[in-house]
Amino acid sequence: MNKRTVAAAVLATVVVSLAAVGAVRQGGIGVTAAVPSATPSGDQAVFVSYGEQQTRWQAAEQAVAPARVVVKGIYLTGYTAGSKRLNELVDLVDKTELNAMVIDLKDDSGWVTFRSSLPEVKAAKADTNMIPDLDGLLATLKDHNIYPIARIVTFKDPRYGSYRPDLAVHNSAGGVWRDRTGAAWLDPYNRLSWDYAVSVAREAAMKGFREIQFDYVRFPSDGNVKDIVYPAYDGRIRADVIASFLDYAREQLAPFHVFVSADIFGLIPSVHDDQGIGQYWEKVLPPLDYVSPMAYPSHYAPYTFGLKDPDQAPYETVLNTLKDGIARLGDQPVSKLRPWLQDFSLRHRYGVAEVRAQIRAANEQGVKGWLLWNAGNVYTGDALEPADGPTRPEGLAQ
Repeated sequence: MNKRTVAAAVLATVVVSLAAVGAVRQGGIGVTAAVPSATPSGDQAVFVSYGEQQTRWQAAEQAVAPARVVVKGIYLTGYTAGSKRLNELVDLVDKTELNAMVIDLKDDSGWVTFRSSLPEVKAAKADTNMIPDLDGLLATLKDHNIYPIARIVTFKDPRYGSYRPDLAVHNSAGGVWRDRTGAAWLDPYNRLSWDYAVSVAREAAMKGFREIQFDYVRFPSDGNVKDIVYPAYDGRIRADVIASFLDYAREQLAPFHVFVSADIFGLIPSVHDDQGIGQYWEKVLPPLDYVSPMAYPSHYAPYTFGLKDPDQAPYETVLNTLKDGIARLGDQPVSKLRPWLQDFSLRHRYGVAEVRAQIRAANEQGVKGWLLWNAGNVYTGDALEPADGPTRPEGLAQ
């Protein structure tokens, strides 16, 4: 079975489910309906319209289990996804072993990259026209059997953190704390800050994304962190807060039958603490369908894994990261691991050999899925096998 045949079967299942959801959505706006237990209550309900409650209630009745996919993907900004460059990258996916795109729906500047229907997004003036036609974009991906993943930046949010300082991380003087780039962050201890990101994620799921990927799902690490005050601090350790958020996000997204994934620091599988950011390997794994260590060799300190310069050793750096992660999986499958790999140059020039070396390291550990990161969305096509090439898995479904 080739790439296109298997992907078409996967997407056909999704279309049936989304068609049912869409039908309810058109007729349910403004109708008071039975609310599923996963729906927030009280103050949190500001993020959830009655129409969405009705939609989620109906979606929960659709017993459609999503088909798992071995993802080989690339990252796209909202600007790229909404521009003519999309066609160039669709062509790259069509011609190579790639089969997925991770697309910014809420980016690390706090912008929601499409015209959201959520009142809080509009009140914060956070929605944009980066992607002028999100439905059209998803239709294009469907036509090309490309698996769509919505990237949702979570706690780093300069836009909403400035609009809602009561939900933001504070400094010792009582103002909004900002990192070294001047960005505000939402307080991970505050459940209302959770709902803002999760509401955008639910909207992405309703639009038709097959997977929600949470990024910056952590506490701040850059800037004067000694001056940080968490207004909603409740005594819990940071690793428990992040794990609780992921549990909650999964619960809130369950009615839409989407996969839930998260990005974590590349060193997390190799250390036995949370690095001060709340990401502890054994705690982030259970709520997620996929976890993506950002295994960029350029981001590892000298002598990590005994390597004088990890950036000059892409194969060894990725290999050791994945070995450490696999050793701590317990009874969870290796297929849960899906690393981000480096397709950009920082200190050393990366090209075909360096990208391919990282992919080879993943393959040798039985990690078949991976994602390529380049902030400018310029990828090394020659490092990729042709579509249905000799080293490709037999199909996308797993």
